[in-house]
Amino acid sequence: MYFSQSRFIFIHLSLFRFCHSLEHGFPHQPSALGYSPSLQLLAIGTRSGAIKLYGAPGVEFMGLHDENAVVTRVHFLPFQLELVTLLDDNSLHMWTLRAHKGVSELLEIGRFTLTGPPGAPPSVTRVTSVLAHSSGELLLLGTEGGHVFVVEVPGFRELEERNISLDQVANSVPEDYIGRRNLEHVETLQENPVDPNQVVIGYGRGLMVVWDLEKHQAVQHIPATQQLESTWWTEDGGHILSSHSDGSYCRWTVGGQSSKDEEEKSDIPYGHFPCKAISKIVQLPTEEGPPFLLFSGGMPRASYGDRHCISVIHGKTHVALDFTSRIIDYFVIRDGDPGALVVLVEEELVVIDLQTEGWPVIQTPYLVPLHSSAITCSHHVSAIPLKLWERLLAAGQLQITHYSPKPWPITGGQNLGQDPPQRDLLLTGHEDGTVRFWDASGVCLYPMYKLSTAGVFHTDADPNDNMNQCSEGEWPPFRKVGCFDPYSDDPRLGVQKIHLCKYSGYLTVAGTAGQILVLELNDEAAEQTVEAKIVDLLQGQEGFRWKGHTRLDVREEPVLFPPGFQPFALVQCQPPAVVTALTLHSEWKMVAFGTSHGFGLYDYQQKNSVLVKCTLNPSDQLAMEGPLSRVKSIKKSLRQSFRRIRRSRVSLRKHHVTNALQEANARLEAELAEMELAPVQRKIEARSSEDSFTGLVRTLYFADTFLSDSSHNSASLWAGTNGGSVFAYMIRMPSVEHRADEPITAHPAKEIQLMHRAPVVAIVVLDGHGSPLPEPLEVAHDLARSPDMQASHQLLVVSEEQFKIFTLPKVSAKMKLKLTALDGSRVRRVGVAWFGSSRTADAGESGLVVLTNQGDLNVVSLPSVKMQVQHPCIRREDVSGIASCVFTKHGQGFYLISPSEFERFSLSARNVVEPRSLVEVPANATAASKRRAAPDGASADNGYTLRLRQTDRQTDGHTHSITNVLDDVDEPPHSVMSCPHPAAVCDTTALSYAPIFMCS
Repeated sequence: MYFSQSRFIFIHLSLFRFCHSLEHGFPHQPSALGYSPSLQLLAIGTRSGAIKLYGAPGVEFMGLHDENAVVTRVHFLPFQLELVTLLDDNSLHMWTLRAHKGVSELLEIGRFTLTGPPGAPPSVTRVTSVLAHSSGELLLLGTEGGHVFVVEVPGFRELEERNISLDQVANSVPEDYIGRRNLEHVETLQENPVDPNQVVIGYGRGLMVVWDLEKHQAVQHIPATQQLESTWWTEDGGHILSSHSDGSYCRWTVGGQSSKDEEEKSDIPYGHFPCKAISKIVQLPTEEGPPFLLFSGGMPRASYGDRHCISVIHGKTHVALDFTSRIIDYFVIRDGDPGALVVLVEEELVVIDLQTEGWPVIQTPYLVPLHSSAITCSHHVSAIPLKLWERLLAAGQLQITHYSPKPWPITGGQNLGQDPPQRDLLLTGHEDGTVRFWDASGVCLYPMYKLSTAGVFHTDADPNDNMNQCSEGEWPPFRKVGCFDPYSDDPRLGVQKIHLCKYSGYLTVAGTAGQILVLELNDEAAEQTVEAKIVDLLQGQEGFRWKGHTRLDVREEPVLFPPGFQPFALVQCQPPAVVTALTLHSEWKMVAFGTSHGFGLYDYQQKNSVLVKCTLNPSDQLAMEGPLSRVKSIKKSLRQSFRRIRRSRVSLRKHHVTNALQEANARLEAELAEMELAPVQRKIEARSSEDSFTGLVRTLYFADTFLSDSSHNSASLWAGTNGGSVFAYMIRMPSVEHRADEPITAHPAKEIQLMHRAPVVAIVVLDGHGSPLPEPLEVAHDLARSPDMQASHQLLVVSEEQFKIFTLPKVSAKMKLKLTALDGSRVRRVGVAWFGSSRTADAGESGLVVLTNQGDLNVVSLPSVKMQVQHPCIRREDVSGIASCVFTKHGQGFYLISPSEFERFSLSARNVVEPRSLVEVPANATAASKRRAAPDGASADNGYTLRLRQTDRQTDGHTHSITNVLDDVDEPPHSVMSCPHPAAVCDTTALSYAPIFMCS
């Protein structure tokens, strides 16, 4: 008995292991940008205190500050593995990339806050600008009080004797400079590129002082009078450029006499009317020809004050790059001549190729804005056949011909991860009617192909309103860049359900207005008409009046569809309610669909409707209106308003449309879940048949099983509703030779009413071995064994409250597992997954992956329906995260942690996708940096040794992996905590040591 129990535990541990592996997408609310030319790493800080590093595709690191504060600055130490972050609580944090077990980890190794003299106001030490000195050993911190503090790194030791006080600077200012007694804060600090002992200190009032760090004195004063925004020291060290709040920039000679005639050197690129400030200016030389001048802002205040622009001037070429959201920061990657302009805006990262004619955009392999149009649904397909994969890639390549041919310019670090064992696709449906195909095989969620369904319909879009074009000779010379555009001309286009058959290449897409498109992959462009088949789901229901949105108008004229997925059949539900369930059987060439009014079966080979079943409860008033109608008025008014001001109010449009869409999606999900926003303490209680949306179809399932007797199997369709009803229909298929002309028929066979009327979330038929039936065409492609048709089959019905097994064909209850008891848990998402053993290649078992409204993940064994493991995954208050969750066939899953980011997790011990990267010390790094980067257990030349001890702790129901870092220097031991949850969620005070790093 002891042996068998131990063996069970051994097998159990080799199958299941829960972890949050990585995040995909664009960081939510970015607030700071940094770049290391020596490491070739990009860093992004966010408003939630996260810091993320990116290098070559697959090289990613993430950290999280303990403080729930905004990251305002990110600076890499030159030629080293350290970087410094500044938070809006005025704290500085030192991070390093340290090697551990052959891979690099991002660790926080120190923190520091400036302390002024006793009684001094906070402005004296509030940091407003940071300069990481080229020596790699000093930080210069400019403050709101006008002082410059010099701090030694990485130990954060203040060098008081080298500080530059405001009094020292003010006493050296020429008498005739206006405002010498009120220089204001330090706006900018810049190092002389040819003399590291010189820095320019720029004060808010306009004065710039060239300061010699070695002599500790001012060597030149540049007396600008306009409010200062930024400075730039040219590469030859001979000039300083300054940009100002009135939209002007000036060029000053370094080493000459202080000029008193600013007007002769001032240039207002977009004057003469009042202009906005130029917030940052950069000038870079070229090997041949004139230099590049880049600056952000400066637009005429009255006409284009709301544009987010970076102007690029090179010789006679002048372009104002117009972005779709607010500019956070930018930098230029040098490659002899300026190679690429990297711009971080609020909703995306845009990289411009400055070496190719026309300055095209370089496609990003990561940080792609998933939310360019808001995500409305997701669908994952595992193990894509090579032929389908190549055809998708080919169709996608035709869509990106406008991108630069240059490779991705950020190439830091080494990706040590193994090649993905299979090709996986993540499909996302969007509010604008598009479906985007992402390569989800590895660390990077790479865009492969985009399908748009809008071309099939007439919409409210104005074809003449093209934001990407500008008039000939227009001034300023705008050019739209970026793909973020959440504006949708018609919310009825929103994609709600997706189903792709990876073997046949058939795809079905269902939308908000009851439209179901069936598409086929075609390698050539085709012009064709798509006719709509109207399906009346009410079936003569009396006294019903649809009060919701109207259906979309289908184009009657032929439409030219590009290579890729092309629609050839369209089903239009009437009333045009949101499609809530969808499934495709490509072997039988049928698609089943359901709404809040009923479900139907459609034969897309003969383009005939096979079955229509009305499930509407006559007393259901909500089903008469439709969830979208509740936000219809606000969305309609928004569309009308945005159409009037579309060209000039991009930022306002983005803000309001995103909010309205999020409200609409959250409300729809809440209604489908009976408005339950938080768990309820209760026992299972029977529900009334008059509850709202009882007729709403939650799940549809095709199965070849036994319905009439135990000796004759037949095709069948199963449907589960929100009111706890299960309908089974027997489908009579003609022979293969008569499939194209003989009609398919469907007849009611079984009907189950669950006692407590809990919503049916999933239906699965198990074969004679207790295994789930294979997918359509899976057996034909030798990718699954044939189902056992000798022994009796079983029906598994998963409701929100329990898992129940029925025997077939008698449909008698056999066993059940109650999920809801006193804790209020309800099933929200269910998937069938194969859990392979991490120790034996051929061993494994099937199981149900279950997500509850508490945010817990469970694995339920099949066919015994026993609970195997349970892990907390999503905060129970995160309704949108729970609603967005999608499972893979191999024990992984995705859910939205923000409108622009997927969190990836794994319950499988074998299938885990996580970044494994190594960043090495640059060849010209200092000896101190090499010592600090020494791997664990390694002894550097000074006897320094790093020791690590890893433990696990439980706080707030979350498991934290804590690595205690113990070193031999005169610093107290510190700890490194790895946790996927935001800092505000976890109570870190229960942990030993002071947690410094909260997420790896």
